Amino acid sequence: MVGIPKDIVSALREHIATYVQDEPGALSFPGAKGGPLRRSGFNTRTRWVDVVKEMDLPGLHVHDLRHTGSMLAAESDAGLKDLMARMGHDNVRAAMIYQHAVRGADKTIMDAIDRQLMKRNDGDVDEMPAG
Repeated sequence: MVGIPKDIVSALREHIATYVQDEPGALSFPGAKGGPLRRSGFNTRTRWVDVVKEMDLPGLHVHDLRHTGSMLAAESDAGLKDLMARMGHDNVRAAMIYQHAVRGADKTIMDAIDRQLMKRNDGDVDEMPAG
Protein backbone atom coordinates (compact mmCIF):
# COMPACT_ATOMS: atom_id res chain seq x y z
CA MET A 1 0.00 0.00 0.00
CA VAL A 2 1.30 3.46 -0.92
CA GLY A 3 0.08 6.72 0.56
CA ILE A 4 -1.45 9.31 -1.76
CA PRO A 5 -0.62 13.01 -1.24
CA LYS A 6 -3.61 15.18 -0.26
CA ASP A 7 -3.42 17.34 -3.39
CA ILE A 8 -3.85 14.27 -5.57
CA VAL A 9 -6.76 12.75 -3.62
CA SER A 10 -9.38 15.22 -4.93
CA ALA A 11 -8.31 14.69 -8.56
CA LEU A 12 -8.42 10.93 -8.02
CA ARG A 13 -11.91 11.15 -6.50
CA GLU A 14 -13.10 13.16 -9.49
CA HIS A 15 -11.57 10.62 -11.86
CA ILE A 16 -13.26 7.73 -10.05
CA ALA A 17 -16.64 9.49 -10.06
CA THR A 18 -16.32 10.19 -13.80
CA TYR A 19 -14.68 7.09 -15.25
CA VAL A 20 -15.00 4.15 -12.85
CA GLN A 21 -18.11 1.99 -12.88
CA ASP A 22 -19.86 1.53 -9.55
CA GLU A 23 -19.48 -2.23 -9.32
CA PRO A 24 -17.15 -4.69 -7.60
CA GLY A 25 -13.98 -5.32 -9.58
CA ALA A 26 -14.33 -2.16 -11.70
CA LEU A 27 -11.09 -0.93 -13.20
CA SER A 28 -9.69 2.32 -11.82
CA PHE A 29 -8.22 3.25 -15.20
CA PRO A 30 -10.30 1.49 -17.85
CA GLY A 31 -9.44 1.53 -21.54
CA ALA A 32 -11.62 3.30 -24.11
CA LYS A 33 -13.88 0.24 -24.42
CA GLY A 34 -14.03 -0.40 -20.67
CA GLY A 35 -11.40 -3.13 -20.60
CA PRO A 36 -7.93 -3.06 -19.13
CA LEU A 37 -5.31 -0.71 -20.54
CA ARG A 38 -2.74 -2.40 -22.75
CA ARG A 39 0.88 -1.42 -23.08
CA SER A 40 0.95 -1.79 -26.85
CA GLY A 41 -0.52 1.23 -28.56
CA PHE A 42 -1.14 3.12 -25.33
CA ASN A 43 0.81 6.15 -26.48
CA THR A 44 -0.76 6.11 -29.94
CA ARG A 45 -4.31 4.75 -29.72
CA THR A 46 -5.82 5.93 -26.45
CA ARG A 47 -7.36 9.08 -24.94
CA TRP A 48 -3.88 9.70 -23.52
CA VAL A 49 -2.77 11.07 -26.89
CA ASP A 50 -5.55 13.69 -26.92
CA VAL A 51 -4.98 14.71 -23.31
CA VAL A 52 -1.24 15.13 -23.85
CA LYS A 53 -1.92 17.32 -26.90
CA GLU A 54 -4.48 19.40 -24.96
CA MET A 55 -1.90 19.96 -22.23
CA ASP A 56 0.71 20.93 -24.85
CA LEU A 57 3.03 18.18 -23.62
CA PRO A 58 3.78 16.17 -26.76
CA GLY A 59 5.81 13.06 -26.11
CA LEU A 60 4.73 12.70 -22.47
CA HIS A 61 4.47 9.03 -21.51
CA VAL A 62 2.69 7.45 -18.56
CA HIS A 63 6.04 6.26 -17.22
CA ASP A 64 7.12 9.93 -17.07
CA LEU A 65 4.51 10.36 -14.32
CA ARG A 66 6.08 7.49 -12.38
CA HIS A 67 9.49 9.06 -12.88
CA THR A 68 8.24 12.42 -11.58
CA GLY A 69 6.70 10.78 -8.53
CA SER A 70 9.94 8.95 -7.84
CA MET A 71 11.95 12.17 -8.13
CA LEU A 72 9.60 13.95 -5.72
CA ALA A 73 9.84 11.04 -3.29
CA ALA A 74 13.63 11.10 -3.45
CA GLU A 75 13.59 14.84 -2.66
CA SER A 76 11.96 14.00 0.66
CA ASP A 77 15.29 12.65 1.95
CA ALA A 78 13.62 9.33 2.74
CA GLY A 79 15.92 6.38 3.26
CA LEU A 80 16.87 4.08 0.43
CA LYS A 81 14.73 1.16 1.65
CA ASP A 82 11.68 3.43 2.03
CA LEU A 83 12.14 4.76 -1.51
CA MET A 84 12.52 1.24 -2.84
CA ALA A 85 9.28 0.19 -1.16
CA ARG A 86 7.36 3.20 -2.47
CA MET A 87 8.68 2.79 -6.02
CA GLY A 88 8.25 -0.97 -6.03
CA HIS A 89 11.93 -1.64 -6.65
CA ASP A 90 13.54 -4.83 -5.43
CA ASN A 91 17.14 -3.70 -5.89
CA VAL A 92 18.95 -0.54 -4.93
CA ARG A 93 20.15 0.47 -8.39
CA ALA A 94 17.02 2.31 -9.59
CA ALA A 95 16.32 3.97 -6.23
CA MET A 96 19.95 5.14 -6.06
CA ILE A 97 19.57 6.80 -9.46
CA TYR A 98 16.71 8.93 -8.12
CA GLN A 99 18.55 9.76 -4.91
CA HIS A 100 21.68 10.87 -6.74
CA ALA A 101 19.68 12.89 -9.26
CA VAL A 102 18.03 15.04 -6.61
CA ARG A 103 20.80 15.35 -4.09
CA GLY A 104 22.37 18.20 -5.99
CA ALA A 105 25.79 17.25 -4.70
CA ASP A 106 27.52 18.79 -7.70
CA LYS A 107 25.85 22.16 -7.09
CA THR A 108 26.77 21.99 -3.41
CA ILE A 109 30.39 21.31 -4.31
CA MET A 110 30.39 24.07 -6.93
CA ASP A 111 28.92 26.56 -4.44
CA ALA A 112 31.56 25.64 -1.85
CA ILE A 113 34.32 26.16 -4.40
CA ASP A 114 32.79 29.51 -5.39
CA ARG A 115 32.75 30.60 -1.74
CA GLN A 116 36.41 29.63 -1.34
CA LEU A 117 37.37 31.50 -4.50
CA MET A 118 35.42 34.59 -3.42
CA LYS A 119 37.19 34.55 -0.04
CA ARG A 120 40.51 34.25 -1.85
CA ASN A 121 39.67 37.14 -4.19
CA ASP A 122 38.44 39.28 -1.30
CA GLY A 123 41.67 38.65 0.61
CA ASP A 124 39.90 36.78 3.41
CA VAL A 125 42.05 33.70 2.88
CA ASP A 126 45.83 33.99 3.15
CA GLU A 127 46.55 30.90 1.13
CA MET A 128 44.63 28.23 -0.71
CA PRO A 129 44.38 24.80 0.94
CA ALA A 130 46.96 22.27 -0.22
CA GLY A 131 45.91 19.63 -2.63
